[in-house]
Amino acid sequence: MQEEQALLVFPCDFPIKAMGRSDSGFEVRALEIVRRHVPDFSVESMRSAASRQGNYLSYTFVIRATSRAQLDALYRELSSCDELLMVL
Repeated sequence: MQEEQALLVFPCDFPIKAMGRSDSGFEVRALEIVRRHVPDFSVESMRSAASRQGNYLSYTFVIRATSRAQLDALYRELSSCDELLMVL
């Protein structure tokens, strides 16, 4: 476990990708969750991409992570959101 903990040195910039159906409006919900865990998150640190046929969207949120606990809580909440299909 100590080797795994050494891979990240906090604070650090950390990308989180959330994916969902393009017609679900998941991006608003995902942004709300990110801002709850990273109050100073700026939308300038957010990128989007559509699937080839436009059925799915992915959003990458590059956050300033301050701890492993923060990342774990953020991933748990994003993963439990019904509108999101996948979180990486």
